[in-house]
Amino acid sequence: MGFQWKPDEIHIDKLEVFAHHGVYPKETEEGQIFYVNAVLYLNTRRAGESDVLEHTVNYGEVCRFITEWMQENTCHLLEAVAERMARAILLKYRLLSAIDLEIVKPFAPVRLPFEGLSVKIHRSRHRVYVALGSNMGDREGYINGALEALKRHPLMEVRKVSELIVTKPYGGVEQEDFLNGAVEIETLLEPWELLYVLHGMENEAGRKRTEHWGPRTLDLDILFFDRLVMENEDLVIPHPDLENRRFVLEPMNDIAPYLRHPVSGKTMAALLRELGPERQEENRGRTLRTDACNRCGKVLQK
Repeated sequence: MGFQWKPDEIHIDKLEVFAHHGVYPKETEEGQIFYVNAVLYLNTRRAGESDVLEHTVNYGEVCRFITEWMQENTCHLLEAVAERMARAILLKYRLLSAIDLEIVKPFAPVRLPFEGLSVKIHRSRHRVYVALGSNMGDREGYINGALEALKRHPLMEVRKVSELIVTKPYGGVEQEDFLNGAVEIETLLEPWELLYVLHGMENEAGRKRTEHWGPRTLDLDILFFDRLVMENEDLVIPHPDLENRRFVLEPMNDIAPYLRHPVSGKTMAALLRELGPERQEENRGRTLRTDACNRCGKVLQK
């Protein structure tokens, strides 16, 4: 088995906060005591070597942030408290890769003997690769618009954008050539939430789903989501048949050549090399590159 990095942990145990959360009016009006337990996941190696506070997460500051957030916000459910606060913490403290958060309600209005009621969740950042495609109208404009929308989304960060290539249509439907690329993003969204957001962007671009493998103004497909493997009627990850699609593998090789397919274990570079001569010729196209400054500017012919 190869080396697998395991994040370090900072623990916050039984932080006491007086706040106003609950389903019943008395709870939100009068307030009560809550306890918060948190595990902060990050790499502490640099801080351990340098002994410099800026190289880690200040747990005292995190405790104050939790306290202020719980006192400034009001939720009916513990589930909502945990979900919204975990998201707020991950957005504020970029060194954290993940968080375990438990909200304990020791005096919940349950007329039975109990020691405490709590909700505990785990939330993390996800590395995702999304394919970009367009073969109708202003292809460059549609793709650049999608990239800008991804950049503006509060729960996403665009990390890398591939060069763009012009390719022949895939699937046998007569239509115009495609402009294709790929983007690496970091997100706090889960797969279904990300799919919903991407479909919304396609709809904004006037995408019509009338013909399988047909022309489209904008096509955004989830290729990889961490190392997740899942399959159901509406969402398959990794994206099916990507190992046979040069218009996917070439952009992926541009931004993540050593990324391994979670099923086959092969890198993007290896999968690209393994495309047979016929498949390579079938998918061969002109390579384009985007502006090196922001990868969202004018597309230039190589």
